[in-house]
Amino acid sequence: METQRHEIGMIGLGVMGRNMLLNMADHGFPVAGYDKDSSKVEALRKESAGNDIHAAANIEDFIGLLRAPRAVMMLVPAGPPVDSVIGDLLPHLEKGDLIIDAGNSYFKDTNLRARNLAGKGIQFLGVGVSGGEEGARHGPSIMPGGPKEAYERVRPLLEAVAAKVNGEACVAYLGPGSAGHFVKTVHNGIEYALMQLLAETYDLMKRGLGLSDDELRDVYDAWNRGELNGYLVEITSRIFNKIDEKTGKRLIDEILDVGKQNGTGMWTSQSAMELQVPIPTIDLAVAMRDMSVLEKQRETAGAIFKRPIPPFTGDRKVFLDQLGHALYAAMIVAYAQGMAVLAAASDKYAYTLDLEAVARIWRGGCIIRAELLEDIRTAYRNQPGLPNLLLAPELSNKVRANQEDLRRVVCAAIEIGLPVPCFMTALGYLDGYRSAWLPANLIQAQRDYFGAHSYERVDVKGTFHTDWTKG
Repeated sequence: METQRHEIGMIGLGVMGRNMLLNMADHGFPVAGYDKDSSKVEALRKESAGNDIHAAANIEDFIGLLRAPRAVMMLVPAGPPVDSVIGDLLPHLEKGDLIIDAGNSYFKDTNLRARNLAGKGIQFLGVGVSGGEEGARHGPSIMPGGPKEAYERVRPLLEAVAAKVNGEACVAYLGPGSAGHFVKTVHNGIEYALMQLLAETYDLMKRGLGLSDDELRDVYDAWNRGELNGYLVEITSRIFNKIDEKTGKRLIDEILDVGKQNGTGMWTSQSAMELQVPIPTIDLAVAMRDMSVLEKQRETAGAIFKRPIPPFTGDRKVFLDQLGHALYAAMIVAYAQGMAVLAAASDKYAYTLDLEAVARIWRGGCIIRAELLEDIRTAYRNQPGLPNLLLAPELSNKVRANQEDLRRVVCAAIEIGLPVPCFMTALGYLDGYRSAWLPANLIQAQRDYFGAHSYERVDVKGTFHTDWTKG
């Protein structure tokens, strides 16, 4: 029957959902879309004219369009909207049907939903999708997790619509349960760090060196043509060219300095703390978004602690070279922190993640795609059990080559008085990680002094407690 032939249905016809449906149709898959907002349904109908897409205005008609066993993908905001959609779907589904959550859901919510649906005979995939509206339309990076057999049902479709790098689809089955959504969360945590690092280079060049928007564009463009090549560096260069239609000025200079977030960076930090994995650069990137929201407080504090930014007197070209090298080293550290979280989560949550595959599918489509991911992929191919990327020869050599410039940039920022917390934490993490001895023995002594928490000794095995008030 004509109305029973659609491969997959999409709930949520906003920009991401609509573009993903159009992408699927472009690759020859008959698809159906549904949204409670009738204007979005009508927009899909107009945009999909000539494509094998059917848009439904109510959920009964939508379900009736799908081939059994049905596969339904959701692209709706994380949290209660996901549960609301599942609640609307359940009366119309049967055992063996499949629900795919392609939004940015919290991984623990994904685990709970999967267990509840499994009890009703409904399969559930948590699928991370990265690439924004352009990626959804022309090829995102796709991170699926859940039952392997459920993934195999939709594998041909996902491989078709995913971004391609050297002929390889940027999608791979990542593991059971919430593996896909966890990987996407950490992807976003790394994204936060990279964006903050780029923002700090912008501040150093704008307020520190006094570069114009054209000069900033040229610096980022030059960086993107070298070892820093990546999507975020590329779009940063383009941003400085955009003219504001309202004022005729550069749009970047008309944008309020208040950064928003959707929660995935915070979830990365929370998860890392639960796993006891240090990721200070990602943590500070999240914190600086929070700091940016304190606009009025920052203005007041600026008046109290007023300190002029001294004019730069050094060699500007030399400093820009140092800044590019520092950024490269700090970016490697940010990736290393994120991948360390994935390694720990794989063990803790039995995801059995293949970190080489994660690096492979991040090379195209996603927001953090960069030339550096080829080296990261090679590192995990050579050492599948690698606990930290900073231990890989391919990457440790690059960090060693650039670490002194990272120090110079941090010192220069301190002297100027400009905030570079992510550069600072990248350097602090590197120095801490490479330190065979840390002063944690003092912390243990303090804990034992005030709380009798005990300590271990360097010369004898076992745990010990001392009455520090005696003698």
